[in-house]
Amino acid sequence: MSNYECIKTSVENAVAVIQLHRPDVLNALNRKMVDEIVDALTFFDNNNKIKVIVLTGNERAFAAGADIDEMANETPMTLERVDPFAVWDKIALVKKPIIAAVQGFALGGGFELVLNCDLIFAAETAQFGFPEVNLGVMPGAGGTQRLTKILGKTKALQWLWLGDMMPAKTAYENGIVTRLFAQEIVVAETMKVAHRLASQPPLSLRLIKEAVHKAVDSPLADGLQLERKNFYLLFSSADQKEGMRAFIEKRKPNFKGE
Repeated sequence: MSNYECIKTSVENAVAVIQLHRPDVLNALNRKMVDEIVDALTFFDNNNKIKVIVLTGNERAFAAGADIDEMANETPMTLERVDPFAVWDKIALVKKPIIAAVQGFALGGGFELVLNCDLIFAAETAQFGFPEVNLGVMPGAGGTQRLTKILGKTKALQWLWLGDMMPAKTAYENGIVTRLFAQEIVVAETMKVAHRLASQPPLSLRLIKEAVHKAVDSPLADGLQLERKNFYLLFSSADQKEGMRAFIEKRKPNFKGE
């Protein structure tokens, strides 16, 4: 695994943690940091010992937006040539559960990174938002699309057009945040859920994630077909045999990811 400059990684049993680490700039996302995040996500996704990935920042910020110093002098042609958002597409290819533990600011690209996660646990003091409009631009790494799928057109436009901060409670009430915690326990509570997920059958988690993503992006009939296919496919796994045998024998199952 690479020696990273902008993130820190650690492993606790079967849970990998990726911590954004540019504290002097509130974890502003430059291209190097995004590349490192995607590289770490891909590495842990391909590591059979890892079952769940947690993405977090620090107490002041998950990530307070993009690195404006890096972007200020870009032109349409330099952006087209470099295509800095293409690497973000790889996040959607990660098959394992990704959980965000959010403290402080999650703004702009930081909010987009959060919206790429499967579960979002936030401190009660966290702040979300897309302030890009205040800089004369707009979200470009999926923010307009993912926020609209959650909130609907009119609510999404309000937040995107006005560029206001969204308190964690509002994000929770609007279905963006999965659960709220006091700031001092949000990371610990996230890890508890991550370890619980890590004890579940990995193939079931993977195929459930695939089916849910299909539900978000496709007509109902297409989603139902994938759900049915995945349900049948799981009956080829050793974990299915173990899970049902354990239920009949009234004991806790021992899933091995097979």
